[in-house]
Amino acid sequence: MRYLPLSDTDRTDMLATIGAGSVDELFRDVPEEARLDGPIRGLPMHASELSVERQLTALARKNVPASDAPFFLGCGAYKHHIPASVDHLIQRGEFLTAYTPYQPEIAQGTLQVLFEFQSQVARLYGCEVANASMYDGSTAMWEAIGMAGRITRRNLAIIHEGVHPHYVAVARTMAKFTGTSLADRAPQLSADMQIDTLLADIEANSPSCVVVQYPDILGRVTDLQPIADAAHAKGALLIAVVTEPVALGLLKSPGEMGADIVVGEGQSIGVGLNFGGPYVGLFACREKHIRQMPGRIAGETIDADGKRGFVLTLSTREQHIRREKATSNICTNSGLCALAFSIHMTLLGEKGLRQLAELNHARARVAADKLAAIPGVRLVNDLFFNEFTLELSVEARPAVHRMVERGVLGGVSLGRLYPDEAQLANGLVVAVTETATDEDIDALVQALTEAVK
Repeated sequence: MRYLPLSDTDRTDMLATIGAGSVDELFRDVPEEARLDGPIRGLPMHASELSVERQLTALARKNVPASDAPFFLGCGAYKHHIPASVDHLIQRGEFLTAYTPYQPEIAQGTLQVLFEFQSQVARLYGCEVANASMYDGSTAMWEAIGMAGRITRRNLAIIHEGVHPHYVAVARTMAKFTGTSLADRAPQLSADMQIDTLLADIEANSPSCVVVQYPDILGRVTDLQPIADAAHAKGALLIAVVTEPVALGLLKSPGEMGADIVVGEGQSIGVGLNFGGPYVGLFACREKHIRQMPGRIAGETIDADGKRGFVLTLSTREQHIRREKATSNICTNSGLCALAFSIHMTLLGEKGLRQLAELNHARARVAADKLAAIPGVRLVNDLFFNEFTLELSVEARPAVHRMVERGVLGGVSLGRLYPDEAQLANGLVVAVTETATDEDIDALVQALTEAVK
């Protein structure tokens, strides 16, 4: 039988039922420039398997793997060393092929891993409870905004200028379908995080939540307590977004500073860059809000014989209950990536995480000092963890390309993240982790020196 045994009449009837005039209308939310206008260019219409394999391999060689060059990219995806034991363990059959643990009596191992993962995330974020993971950091942030709206019964979210623009874009896409209003603006190239402006926005409105990234997209770090106090005074929740969890090995956790919901990306711990995914979203909150928390939770219980056991609990997702009553339409968690996170975190331990964070900051400090000494380069923020912003005397995006030609992946240009913001065109965000050697940093200094001439 054909995979899609539908006739033209079947397709016409289905389109008429949903009120669409053509199949193309189903893709109207996809920007026109992102749609294919025909077959994929560069590939033949038909070829032998051997020929296709060779051609795809040649295309793949155009990529520059993170391990093949001095690497200083960041902005939400970071290159860290992952112990070989992590990959070895997650590929064991009982983990790699395990499915959603709906039957707890035969999935105790999987449920226990999720329980331990939740415990690690809750402690890392300084919160009382955490769920069994989300898709990634951006969708976790949107789910937090939706959760805040349910709790406060308000529909305005104030988003600080330092929140990752891709995360904001995801929230904006989802908000179109929920009626949520988002108030956001582009950042300034300054060490000042414009907290006074944010506090004024909070005072002038009655938001459901205030969203702040920690550290922010430029690598800046601030005390969240004043923001939390201002939000709570207006009956709003504070949502903290953490894209670099290693930073919490040194920095005070958002929960300790008054954040009500803490979300973020867990990729830095246990999960490789993988050309952009899959990643793992982290989500934690205060216990009093647990029933509004999206996703699934693995809970601990006692069985009929008095033995410790684990079960799924509070799974208020659309496939468990009536769709309109669900807290989320995310129907899964990133189980294997969550396992990788948990294994790596277990191997590190609290002391190891602190040492890893110290090493990251030390490496970044060395690089920042050397780069700031280059004529035509200004260090924007002197207070940072492992990521900082430079203002160049030339536009940053072409400078990045010139560094690539010299074999150095030298950072993320703000012109790429904010193409419509001319005042950010000379900004370059540089991330330096424990994987950057002295030779890598020297190569970056040399490449950037040439790029700004």
